[in-house]
Amino acid sequence: MPNILIVEDDTDINNSTAQYLRRHGCRCFQAFSGTEGRTLWKSSDCDLLLVDLMLPGLSGSELIGEIRRESPVPVIVLSARSELSDKVELLGLGADDYLTKPYQLEELWARIQVQLRHASAAPASEALRFRDWRLNTGEMLLVAAGQPVELTAHEFKIVELMVRRPRKVFTKQQIYEAVWQEECAIEDKTIHVHISNIRAKLRPSGTEGYIQTVWGIGFKLG
Repeated sequence: MPNILIVEDDTDINNSTAQYLRRHGCRCFQAFSGTEGRTLWKSSDCDLLLVDLMLPGLSGSELIGEIRRESPVPVIVLSARSELSDKVELLGLGADDYLTKPYQLEELWARIQVQLRHASAAPASEALRFRDWRLNTGEMLLVAAGQPVELTAHEFKIVELMVRRPRKVFTKQQIYEAVWQEECAIEDKTIHVHISNIRAKLRPSGTEGYIQTVWGIGFKLG
């Protein structure tokens, strides 16, 4: 029985979504503001979160940012905002998926199942190395030049992908399809956002230059 936290200020949407998911065997926690969502997330053992963006109190993007600093738990964004820039921003911040309102509950359930499968298929812990990087795949931990680096789940998977094949030049499409495990259906700016975020987090360790841009192709380690 997966535990799902729904953070949505629209009472009708929140209640109808919870009712539908309970019929499919889920245990649902319901929050109607970002602040309430943060409290429930900290006090509940959630397997997945559904988060609206436009929330009273703490915004959806702020809530996701806080979650990603502490946990790789899957997050699906539910929002009426459909601009590509919004989707790129939220995926860059650490959301795992994005569904535009109004949405069909059947599609939402399918996306939830995909994220839960990905989360449950986490591999056993493995230690990887590249120059001054040390990766622990089980804990999703990167230590760069002796400094722990806090990465989102997608950012860590990008680094892991490149460390496993350090001589390969990866196209943006190859990175997207390997990390998200689906065909590249989003404009490739998503990968640029993630690489930029990774480099920024690596800068204090002086290792951001390990990720090199191969103009017109993609990225590689060097």
